Amino acid sequence: MIGRIRHLIVKELLAVWRDRKSRAILVVPPMIQFFVFTFAATQEVKDVPIAVLNEDSGTYARDLVARITGSPNFSRVDFLRSDAEVAPAIDSRRALMVVRIAPDFSRKVAAGRPAEVQLLLDGRRSNAAQLVSGYTGEIISWYEAELSSSRGGPPTPGVVVPRIWFNPNLDPKWSTVPALVAILTTLMGLMITGLSVARERELGTFDQLLVSPLSPTEILIGKSLPALLIGMIEATGMVLLGVFVLGVPFRGSIPLLYLSMIVYLSALIGVGLFVSSLARTQQQAILYSFMFMVPAVLLSGFASPVENMPDWLQTVTLANPVRHFMIILKGLFLKGLPAAEVARKLVPLVLIAAVTLSASSWLFRRRME
Repeated sequence: MIGRIRHLIVKELLAVWRDRKSRAILVVPPMIQFFVFTFAATQEVKDVPIAVLNEDSGTYARDLVARITGSPNFSRVDFLRSDAEVAPAIDSRRALMVVRIAPDFSRKVAAGRPAEVQLLLDGRRSNAAQLVSGYTGEIISWYEAELSSSRGGPPTPGVVVPRIWFNPNLDPKWSTVPALVAILTTLMGLMITGLSVARERELGTFDQLLVSPLSPTEILIGKSLPALLIGMIEATGMVLLGVFVLGVPFRGSIPLLYLSMIVYLSALIGVGLFVSSLARTQQQAILYSFMFMVPAVLLSGFASPVENMPDWLQTVTLANPVRHFMIILKGLFLKGLPAAEVARKLVPLVLIAAVTLSASSWLFRRRME
């Protein structure tokens, strides 16, 4: 029995090695992914953009601002002039956190009374918000200890008052559920379309499809629409579970949600049909699908913020449909993204869908010749 198993292992290894496409899949992509993911898959939160609203012109407030802005964890610091600028700074993602120092901060510190520092955080990125809040709290604690040491007295009581926007309790589910809707919709849509043509070839029914009265365009449409329908049903089920079972709020528009789903699934269907036309067997189709799936998820901002990646890698992620769809879903769930903003964020998805559908149509027609 051991000898038969050994011969089977040798046969499988030889079969994989002799297939040039399978050999390329097993060798080249892991090397590329290892290089890319070394930069992308990091849980460290650094180079975070923040904003400061300092309403106190006193010495203590200026010293605290200097310590916060000098932290290496914050890449860009915007100085706001009024409360009216706070909402646009967080809303547009220009700042993950706004540090607000009250007008009487220095006076209270000088009197030895508790002085509040308010932190306004973007709850759409709950993990990063928690870490940044911790960084800032530590800076304030060190500043309190320094003041106490210079005075030779007990520590000056300080109070940090965090206020979280869009996700008040920093509940991880509120941030995770929209992201999982995007990822699982990606998986379903990609696998359904990716296996369609490859399955026909493997079962020997593809030739029968070619001699039918259907044109290549009709075949593509006939294989795309079922995948679109199934993907929307899957996504709808996950949204309902997230809202009614897990208690994640949905503050956006239902029509905008389905419009975004249609555009996003169209982009995925183009990728899936391209993979399916390229693959000869279902096994190859699955491998090709995962070659796209794994980088797309890791470069979408789900595991680590896109802002933490190198500039060249952030440029690469612009071609990733999962990244754009995840931003739309989080905005619709937690923020109630308006129609104009959804339309602006759909533009990259429309362009990606046009490219992927055109490429898959070209390859499908070429394989039929």
